[in-house]
Amino acid sequence: MKIIKDSIIPTTVSAGNLFNNVHLKTFFSGNWPILSILVGYLLVAFSIGPYYNGDVAWELDAVRGVIKYGLPYTNGFYLMDQPPLGFYIQALLFKGFGLSINNGTFLVTMFGLGSLILLYLIGKTVYNKTTGYFAALLFAFTPWQLIMSRTMLIDVPCLFFSLLSLFVGITAIKLDSFKLLVATGFIFAAAFNTKLFAAFMLIPLLGYFLYYGPKKLKRIILWVVAFSIPVLFFSYLWYQVITGLGLFSIFGHTDFNVDIPTGFVPTYFFVANFLTSYGLGWFFIDAVVLSLIVCLIQRRLPRNFLVFDIICIAVIVCTLSINTILGAALDLKAPFLNAFKYDFQTLPFFSLLASSLISKSLVMFNSAKTRLKLDKIFFNAIAVVGVVLVVLSIFYNMRFANLFSNANYLIFRVEPGVDIGYSLFNSAPTSGNIAQIAIQYIGFAIALSGLFWISRSRISSIPNFFIKEKKKN
Repeated sequence: MKIIKDSIIPTTVSAGNLFNNVHLKTFFSGNWPILSILVGYLLVAFSIGPYYNGDVAWELDAVRGVIKYGLPYTNGFYLMDQPPLGFYIQALLFKGFGLSINNGTFLVTMFGLGSLILLYLIGKTVYNKTTGYFAALLFAFTPWQLIMSRTMLIDVPCLFFSLLSLFVGITAIKLDSFKLLVATGFIFAAAFNTKLFAAFMLIPLLGYFLYYGPKKLKRIILWVVAFSIPVLFFSYLWYQVITGLGLFSIFGHTDFNVDIPTGFVPTYFFVANFLTSYGLGWFFIDAVVLSLIVCLIQRRLPRNFLVFDIICIAVIVCTLSINTILGAALDLKAPFLNAFKYDFQTLPFFSLLASSLISKSLVMFNSAKTRLKLDKIFFNAIAVVGVVLVVLSIFYNMRFANLFSNANYLIFRVEPGVDIGYSLFNSAPTSGNIAQIAIQYIGFAIALSGLFWISRSRISSIPNFFIKEKKKN
């Protein structure tokens, strides 16, 4: 009896432990790639910054005004000419934890983490899980995103609410849910009342709605009205009722009436210069271009790839064109100097386009099997180049994120060889700080572990491939 008793008890306990362990292992096995990005992103983000400049001081003063007067006044009398929600969110944090740039930057970093998760979910929904993963990995370690998420500005909270509205909107359309559509309207209102740049998110929402949404005219009108009411109501409430500035003061923002100082003549390539030199880099841009080419020549791609590729292009072209017109054609100072901020809403769509190249390359590999020799070589070559470009973009991002973090001052030039552009100071550069550098490299390593994890089955199949080829010969 003693033997039976002793054997039963441990067996029962270990069975429970076994269930928990199996469940835990299954969870981490299935989700480790995205979890590794989130952990790695936080480690790298907290190893740099916070960054600051005159805009940060201006917005910090606006939050101070919310706490003191209930409205975002700066210098004690000037009402901030930005939508208010971001300042009120920061004020709530500061009331609990104290007013400081460090606390404000921490909150922005959390919004950056949320944007990362949302981009993964959007990529997974509109393309596939692989695209969602690589989009998150590219986005997370692009220096543009890392620096922005470590700067106490309202741009990252605006992007978070914008992406949240896009994800909920896509879900509402897929499920044909009117309630979720109304929720999308409220979330978009939050984005628009954080920063007016959220207006660019109307492009993907409208594109997805027109293609996948309801087709009956009455239902289309109902959905559009239901979506529009929250943003119109809250904008009217703020600009007309609370501040008395008038709803049309939205178009009277100082960004639209301050000219470029004399002596500077912007070219129409200032946006392209920023993107190639600082925002994305050539590997990233090449991946985007090749992704579009593959989409045109490969007919076996799922239709959703083509649909959302077009949507991404529309967002990018519209945003960059408006920035170029405002800066180069109308000679406005802020759009010209601040391409770093003006084009930030395009980064998730660049990431989605580039990351979809991985799945497109896999389709090219499979398509090559049924083609003639020359076509097979061509398709395999394109597929290999596609995978290599995305991987190089990831390592390029990490390399330059590390280089940028070493400097105590950054300027994102919009004209080659001329010190004009958006500038930031780094209060804690990594140069010479062994602890910060170590945390940063650990973050990169953890994030890359997810890449090796999802590639493990293909890596293990390489020896078998060569064995089969040897037998054929």
